[in-house]
Amino acid sequence: MRTCRSWMFVPGHIAKMVQKAPLVSADAIMLDIEDGVLPASKPQARQVIAREVPKMSGNGQIRFVRTNAIQTEDFKLDLDAVVGLNIAGIVLAKVETPDDVLAAVLALEKLERAHGVKRPLQLVAAIESAKGIIAAPQIAAASRRLVALMLGAEDLGRDIGLPAQRVAEAHELVYARSALVIAAAAGRIQSIDQVWPNLGDAEGLKRDATQARRLGFTGKAIIHPSQAEPVNAAFTPSVADIDFAQRVLAAFREAEANGLGAVSFGGQLLDKPIVDRAKAVLERSRQS
Repeated sequence: MRTCRSWMFVPGHIAKMVQKAPLVSADAIMLDIEDGVLPASKPQARQVIAREVPKMSGNGQIRFVRTNAIQTEDFKLDLDAVVGLNIAGIVLAKVETPDDVLAAVLALEKLERAHGVKRPLQLVAAIESAKGIIAAPQIAAASRRLVALMLGAEDLGRDIGLPAQRVAEAHELVYARSALVIAAAAGRIQSIDQVWPNLGDAEGLKRDATQARRLGFTGKAIIHPSQAEPVNAAFTPSVADIDFAQRVLAAFREAEANGLGAVSFGGQLLDKPIVDRAKAVLERSRQS
């Protein structure tokens, strides 16, 4: 699956929001049946998603559905409603162990066979607790279906006793964010950062998204269409980034032609790891 910069939550029980989701510039949408939907509205969310997804055109946007946690009775009801729809996969809420992922895979395999699904659904594991953070490396390696880890900072904050109000620097979450990035990178899957909950603080969103990119995240979850463009921008290489990467590659090619494996460039040692990072920048720019 291609790398997605912005992942937008869409309340599954509100038909108008589901219908408008393909018009948003988010790279991926997550039609929600979990925390964004009250218990009494979950049956409605399943009905709306099952009715509206078949109407969605192929605009390049990747579609997932966030189900309730696998430990809940709602999980099977959620899967029954969405397996067989034209979606890329499932966002598994509150994953804490590799066994959670494996149990979800078993449930999916049965339903996919029953529905004649030819392309197995992919999985995103939402890590939302201290236990999940500790097990993140094992979770990331649990199944080939897994394409990303996503940080659920609000539930994690409650689990470890963080203040209710978050600031843009979010120093208190640096360890958890970095741990998730490292686990995802080790598993060769994508890493999705926490949402920025303050819709009135656009500058805070920009700072938070920039910090996420610098920490190594490949994308970020969002909760409103207005957040898509700033987040996309933060995860898209700038003109300066692209120019620097191109000059790095040119300098290294010249060094190789002269039989050198490393060369001084702009006051720093230029060797293969830096060259590989420059290539990654150019690849991201082509995908954007």
